[in-house]
Amino acid sequence: MGAVHASAYAGMPDIEVVGVFARTLDRARRVATICKAQPVDDARALIERADIDAIDVCLPSALHGEVVVSALNHGKHVFCETPMALEMTKAQEMRAAARKAKRLLQVGLLMRSVSAYEHVKAATMSGEHGRLIKLSTWRLGSYLHPDAPDRKAHYSDPAIELMTFDFDVLHWLMGNPARLAATGGGDVTAILDYADGRHATVTASGLMPPGSPFTVGFRALFERAVFTLQTVFVGTPPDSTFTVATADTPPTEVPIAGRNPYEVELRRFVDCIAGNADPALLDVDRAIEALTLSLATQRALAEGRPVTL
Repeated sequence: MGAVHASAYAGMPDIEVVGVFARTLDRARRVATICKAQPVDDARALIERADIDAIDVCLPSALHGEVVVSALNHGKHVFCETPMALEMTKAQEMRAAARKAKRLLQVGLLMRSVSAYEHVKAATMSGEHGRLIKLSTWRLGSYLHPDAPDRKAHYSDPAIELMTFDFDVLHWLMGNPARLAATGGGDVTAILDYADGRHATVTASGLMPPGSPFTVGFRALFERAVFTLQTVFVGTPPDSTFTVATADTPPTEVPIAGRNPYEVELRRFVDCIAGNADPALLDVDRAIEALTLSLATQRALAEGRPVTL
């Protein structure tokens, strides 16, 4: 992910990336080459520099808290990848540090910068297809499969590592649910009920066979239309199909802007620092709302019963 972010910043003429930290200097050098920066293997070498305005944290999730809090305490604005933390106390510590330092803490809620999700958000707000009555999402990978050649031991379970993205989408489109039930293990489905009768399902898997490419998608059911997204990561860019069907038309491709969502969200972060964009879209509070549902999923699985939210 660091390389993706480095590439995005390299395309911004008003931004200078002065340093890249990684846990090994060889890795830092590879990423630093992308954006013509200095490689370091000690994060303090960047965090403690007075001439640096912002820090972008793309480390494994379990390491986010220490680096983010340190950067904020040293007066830096911070962009942190999702999931921002694995525990609520860590997330709250990060938010508290940002407020104390009066610095910006933005979180990589990536789906909000993906054109298809933005399109459904606009349709929800306009009401042109009636009310959004059900959302189903899926995020399917093989990182926990014992035969996966690129098995990522540092990744957490799907309820945190994968579902957090879609729980954020759920909050963004439908608001806060009233109850959550969950089933599964390395392949998890959460069923969410709303007080007004609406429903949602969020599915995530780390146990897909290694031959199955990482796949992300959703079905957004409105009163008078259904939008369906299916994205398969088989190349760059990924193979994506986004359609809408109504009472009068069969599934038809929806024309949307082809853009890099990482570039979009990081450009927003930079613009927020400059005071040229509203920081509310990727605010830390939104990430905490999503994390709350991830932790509720873990609790529902552990207790074997639904959780009231």
